Amino acid sequence: MTDLGLFGPSSVTWKVHGEPILALAGLRALFVQSLHPRALAGVLQNSDFRTRPWHRLETTATYVVTVIFGTTAEAEAAGARVRAVHSRLRGTDPRTGERFRLDEPDLLRWVHVAEVDSFLDIARRAGVTLTDAEADGYLREQRRAAALVGLDPETVPGSRAEVAAYYEQMQPQLATTRETVESMLFMAVPPMPYGLGWTPARGAFAGVAALAMSTLPAWARRRYGLPGIAAADPAASVAVRLLRAGVSTIPRRFVEGPIYKSAMKRAELVALAPLARAPGPDAAPGAS
Repeated sequence: MTDLGLFGPSSVTWKVHGEPILALAGLRALFVQSLHPRALAGVLQNSDFRTRPWHRLETTATYVVTVIFGTTAEAEAAGARVRAVHSRLRGTDPRTGERFRLDEPDLLRWVHVAEVDSFLDIARRAGVTLTDAEADGYLREQRRAAALVGLDPETVPGSRAEVAAYYEQMQPQLATTRETVESMLFMAVPPMPYGLGWTPARGAFAGVAALAMSTLPAWARRRYGLPGIAAADPAASVAVRLLRAGVSTIPRRFVEGPIYKSAMKRAELVALAPLARAPGPDAAPGAS
């Protein structure tokens, strides 16, 4: 039987993640995640993000695509690698000096929620048609991804209401530190790859980063010193839709990676299987 992975073509997850515009959600998630001092310290103290930001972004994107569109074995192997790495890493809390493990459930949950909430938010702003029930279904489906990194799925928010309650619960642990602001500025204007530092690409990326900031939850915008008024949301959504329209003009072969293409081929085989098994028009009654 063809393996469609953890989700498959009938899932809300494939509907959401089939959009190239979700690259914007990755930046949004990083901005949200950076508001947790311990989570940010874990990244800064254990990765080469400052020296090789594009490598880290590419690695993270490959992991997400593998979990969403890879086979079950590929997704589980990717999760096992992440768990193995996290189990070895430690960080120092910049406020208390306390040592902590990077695979603490509280940290893993924060990173997961900020990520899937960002994917869902950008997809809906971009115009992906999702009912409220489908949006909640997406968050429930993503508990499977949370389990891959070692979380108990039952401890992970599985609806928009639960995400909102979780963010409210987390507020006392969040802070806008010097490291938070420095990381935000670094992510907004990172060193550009391939010698693009002094080209229009830098300005374009800065504009995309500013758009990602404008889509943050109101409480997160306020923590960054930005307007947190609800009136800013419609303008951000219009800008996201315009960006999606621009991205849609890029030929799909340039935005569809090998993991995604392989998933589409497997889905096509599954869809064609019933036709291959169906009897022809001249088959005798009862033939199979």
